[in-house]
Amino acid sequence: MQWFIAEAANKPGEFARHTDAIAKRGINLSNVICLGIGDRGGAAFYARDEAGLRSALNDAGIAYREVSVLTASLEDKPGTVASAARSLGDAGVNIELVAPVGMSDQKVTVAFGVDKVEEARKALGNLVTSEAVTATASR
Repeated sequence: MQWFIAEAANKPGEFARHTDAIAKRGINLSNVICLGIGDRGGAAFYARDEAGLRSALNDAGIAYREVSVLTASLEDKPGTVASAARSLGDAGVNIELVAPVGMSDQKVTVAFGVDKVEEARKALGNLVTSEAVTATASR
């Protein structure tokens, strides 16, 4: 599972430019995160059609990087994300993104975008619910 992270200026219309490029290609986004910090912003996109998403961003000239993601099933209670983050940090794994991707009963499924997939899988242990695909180079 790959997520695509695009950085941009934090100004009106920039997020729309990114999402328009994706929509014009008929790519359905399964999940998206957008965040502005000062004058910089960014978005993380996930679509089942990763090749289509990659192509849409490339064709629009939008710089991005791909991030490998593992999903983990966490209890829906305070401290579970902190505990998982601590385990990853202690294992020397950098977290590139965290996104909720599902919820059922008393469990929350969270996507962790990481720089070291195997180390992350070991650190999270039985919390991991999916395999990750190794990230490719930035565009």
